[in-house]
Amino acid sequence: MDTLLTSEFIRRVPKTDLHLHLDGSLRLSTIIELAKSGNVKLPSYTEAGMNDLVFKEQYNDLGEYLQGFAYTCAVLQNAENLERVAFELAQDCIAEGVRYIEVRFAPQLLVSKNLSIKESVQAVAAGLHKAELAHNASSAVASGDDLEFGFGIILCAMRRFNKYMGTYYSHLLAILEETPEKEIFSVASLEMARVAVALRDNYGLPIVGFDLAGEEAGFPASYHRDAYQYVHSHFMAKTVHAGEAYGPESIFQAITECYANRIGHGTFLFSEEAIRDNTIKDRAGYVNQLVEYVASQRITMEVCLTSNQQTIPSLKSLSTHPISKMLERNLAVSICTDNRLVSHTSVTNEYEIAIKELAITPRQFRNIVIAGFKGSFYGSYNHKRDCVRKVIAQYDKLAKEFGVNV
Repeated sequence: MDTLLTSEFIRRVPKTDLHLHLDGSLRLSTIIELAKSGNVKLPSYTEAGMNDLVFKEQYNDLGEYLQGFAYTCAVLQNAENLERVAFELAQDCIAEGVRYIEVRFAPQLLVSKNLSIKESVQAVAAGLHKAELAHNASSAVASGDDLEFGFGIILCAMRRFNKYMGTYYSHLLAILEETPEKEIFSVASLEMARVAVALRDNYGLPIVGFDLAGEEAGFPASYHRDAYQYVHSHFMAKTVHAGEAYGPESIFQAITECYANRIGHGTFLFSEEAIRDNTIKDRAGYVNQLVEYVASQRITMEVCLTSNQQTIPSLKSLSTHPISKMLERNLAVSICTDNRLVSHTSVTNEYEIAIKELAITPRQFRNIVIAGFKGSFYGSYNHKRDCVRKVIAQYDKLAKEFGVNV
């Protein structure tokens, strides 16, 4: 690690987390407490046991990585628990200098007899707002020594689902039992898109974007074209999990068919060998044009280093992570956590890894930090510009204090 980019400096500079899954970022102690009080069966009721059996340091693949979400979602099926977990997540982010987060989750996964989609979003917003109010009323913010904290909510549709993934999905599959599977996936995502817009426009909830998550290979974003057309037509920002477990054409599809403003992960952006479309003859040319388009349109890449290494078997060392190529090609890059619990990480930790393993320079570090705020779906454009100016001023002030060359 560059001796000037110390852990304390990294922790204190204002940061963002734009790719942050609520149901993957609970405190482990909270899961255990809520499971006990809600009679939710866990493999273990100790933190050591859960880390050994579920939330591991290394996973064999994405499927194993996702198994833990069955337990986190099980304790999030009432409003009280959701509000608490959202509040704690914001607290944890604030404590390490993160000053803007976009929390994403799939409300359809959490629907139960005790919880509707609207109630789940209201609860998450309430928890985040509670933490926001507490921080923004602090003396440090009042004196100008610290920046305000802000947040947005991104609602996720799922690329695929089955009847075991929740009440909403089991009911939908039963009702549409003669409908082709891909059409059912399309119905669910379009409904989620309509709800996202309605909750933002009719109820004033802080929904800033729409996402598509879940198993990528075999379940293309094109299934969800109608949902993305709907949110696009209603001026909602869009991100798509793409290029995490599939090749460059998945990213191409996210941009051309889903109008993506940002790409979640994008790990296989440069991977010519991962292209599976046999009609693409000039693979190098295809990748180059795609990269140039992403760069020129400032489509932000939401990079999650630890998560990628845990879920992509071919990524044996972070030294080979494509973030280095992304920076060489001047892409807009934001470093994110993905899942703070499942990946045992934080934003500060992700930056420390990038600096140590990938030799991120002080100049690159500053650019990535600022890119997080510029690439956010934060409020009005003028408000975001004002926020970015404040972030740059605060960063440069801290850099001078710590002797970091800007």
